Amino acid sequence: MNESITRALSGIVYILLLLAATLYSPISFIALFGIFLFIAVNEFSRLANLDKTTPLIIAAAGFILFGPFFNNQAYVNLLLDAAALFISVSLLIELFKKGPAIPRDKTGRLVRLIGYVVIPFMLIIKLPFISPRNNFDESKYVIIGMFIIIWANDTFAYIVGKSIGKRKLFERISPKKTVEGFIGGMLFSLAGAYIIGLYYPILTPLQWMVFAAILVIFGTLGDLVESKLKRTAGVKDSGTIMPGHGGILDRLDSILFAIPFLFLYYQILNYVS
Repeated sequence: MNESITRALSGIVYILLLLAATLYSPISFIALFGIFLFIAVNEFSRLANLDKTTPLIIAAAGFILFGPFFNNQAYVNLLLDAAALFISVSLLIELFKKGPAIPRDKTGRLVRLIGYVVIPFMLIIKLPFISPRNNFDESKYVIIGMFIIIWANDTFAYIVGKSIGKRKLFERISPKKTVEGFIGGMLFSLAGAYIIGLYYPILTPLQWMVFAAILVIFGTLGDLVESKLKRTAGVKDSGTIMPGHGGILDRLDSILFAIPFLFLYYQILNYVS
């Protein structure tokens, strides 16, 4: 089958699965992202050259102990978010260094696994449940909006970058990304966020636009971080589960890196309201 057709079909199946699971019920949403978590842990273990047993046990413990139906207190969420933010900042520091992105010692690699993969997945799963009303039927549209915005950014960053992109954004790590593509993706994402705000007023249009700006900025950095991880590991893709797209980490790298910042922003909005 033509590679472009394979990529398109794989992408469509992924989008439909994600939307259906999120819209159907909280159980299907949690189950899907639980499955994604274990696949991503398996992929990261491959990138970091870790034996998979300990990482999978850590992921299972995190999923059981810190899922949305257990330990959903505000202080637990804040501690998890703070830990993820700490790892995110450390990964950003390493991004701008010329050394390897993966620590040599096993403890350091496990800490990266927890802060870069396990906790961000917990935060994604928890996000629709931290509203004071704890109403998943309303809050699930934050998840849907988040994915629509990141898809819009990826699509228009590619189109604009391909059409008029000249200045490289970070050539050492990602030669194809351009400043013009980043700006184009940002503008279309902000426009899309404003429209989402008109139809899903769980956030105001302005709040959705701030949400989009955080997602695009830190999502782009997250894409660069994963690119450096793959360069360090000497692989093109994190996995092969999605033909033409790579692995779950390849598809969710932007959101996984941005989610600690989005989670904090959403918590602040809920606290203020």
